[in-house]
Amino acid sequence: MGFEHISVLLHETVEQLGIKPDGLYVDGTLGGGGHAYEILSRLTQGGRLIGFDQDADAICAGKERLREFGDRAVVLRSNYADMRMQLERLGIEKVDGIILDLGVSSFQLDTPSRGFTYRDEHAPLDMRMDDRQELTAKDIVNEYSEQDLFRIIRDYGEDKFAKNIAKHIVSTRREKEILTSGDLCAVIRGAIPMKMQKNGGHPAKRTFQALRIELNRELEVLKDSLDDMIDLLNDGGRICVITFHSLEDRIVKTIFRKNENPCTCPPDFPICVCGRISKGKALRRPIVPSDEELNTNKRSKSAKLRVFERKEQ
Repeated sequence: MGFEHISVLLHETVEQLGIKPDGLYVDGTLGGGGHAYEILSRLTQGGRLIGFDQDADAICAGKERLREFGDRAVVLRSNYADMRMQLERLGIEKVDGIILDLGVSSFQLDTPSRGFTYRDEHAPLDMRMDDRQELTAKDIVNEYSEQDLFRIIRDYGEDKFAKNIAKHIVSTRREKEILTSGDLCAVIRGAIPMKMQKNGGHPAKRTFQALRIELNRELEVLKDSLDDMIDLLNDGGRICVITFHSLEDRIVKTIFRKNENPCTCPPDFPICVCGRISKGKALRRPIVPSDEELNTNKRSKSAKLRVFERKEQ
């Protein structure tokens, strides 16, 4: 199966980057290379793009997709959390634009062996973005304490039945190990009242999201990386971040606003004395998919694009 993924908010994102033909751009979540390809197509011979991804399949697909651009496209297998370090190794101090697409790829969701799906009962509980990592979702389900499982499902899945789901997981694994998506889905169905399973999609959706976020440290990495990325931007450079659930969006919105208005002085102070200077301006409202995109790609439904433009003082 090829690495297939429909890039969400593709044209909106490239437009918001304000591509300079000879600019230097970074795709921190390369995936199948959809956004990267569109960026490179707008660059002249002097322009370059550096693509990062921690997924081995994405790296292979991205290199193949961008092959025609030769050495103007550099593809690195790395988490975007290490972007500054990796760019320094390439002798790069500043860039003109950065994109992050935080969605799980269609390839990852539709390949049972990757373990992201709750729709294939035989799929292993894996969920690793990077297969060099030892810990898997199976380990979390079978080894984390009931309290930790409750916290993860409550905070990252925002599931009101988190406490009961955690209790049922621990009770079940005392009898036998929970190994597959089917095993876990059966436990979750047993923990949620039947009348509540008829609405809101698959009953396991929130728990699977929570496990994936915990395993791959998705929110932690995002929270720890955005300030650095803004600092990497040249004056007038932009960072575009596409999120797919409220937890990610809240982090991006908060950090962008903090960088726009970092002042910590009490509101009744006549002038700022804290010395914290704005690094730029955030686009006020997120950009969402058009009706046309929603009709052609159902997975774009929850996507939001937020943009921050660096402005030197």
